[in-house]
Amino acid sequence: MHQTHNTLSETIRTQSVAMLNKHLAAAIDLHGQIKQAHWNVRGPGFIAIHQLFDKVAETALDASDLLAERAAALGGTAEGTVQVASAKSYLVPYELGVANEAKHIFAVSATLAAFGQAIRDAASTSTTQGDTTTADLYTEISRGIDLQLWFVESHRVPA
Repeated sequence: MHQTHNTLSETIRTQSVAMLNKHLAAAIDLHGQIKQAHWNVRGPGFIAIHQLFDKVAETALDASDLLAERAAALGGTAEGTVQVASAKSYLVPYELGVANEAKHIFAVSATLAAFGQAIRDAASTSTTQGDTTTADLYTEISRGIDLQLWFVESHRVPA
């Protein structure tokens, strides 16, 4: 840990930085998965889905920035390389070659939901560990992810 005047104990900061880096890896993976869908979606609603996935990817990128900056602000090191993200992401790998709109919408929805749940769990854990500021950051990220999930799921054809 780097020296800082942050008044949280080093134990709390160390726990928070480890958790932030875990979710940073997943956020970087999430961004990549959504860009994969963005580049490969096909179908009659192509332009709408293509543009939507770009917005969703932007939200994932913003989340990764927030997570990395909080880790650094706590005196830690943000571990945000593609290599680290690949090794540490907890997200299910995105299936390559998927091109159908419905399949992309389903896959992106599932990944957003999994990431959102993990982020909500992290908010709860951060509160329990005594870092309410990091918990608030996780809550902010979860709001954005939930909003994007709603947008993506709005393109699903009702059963």
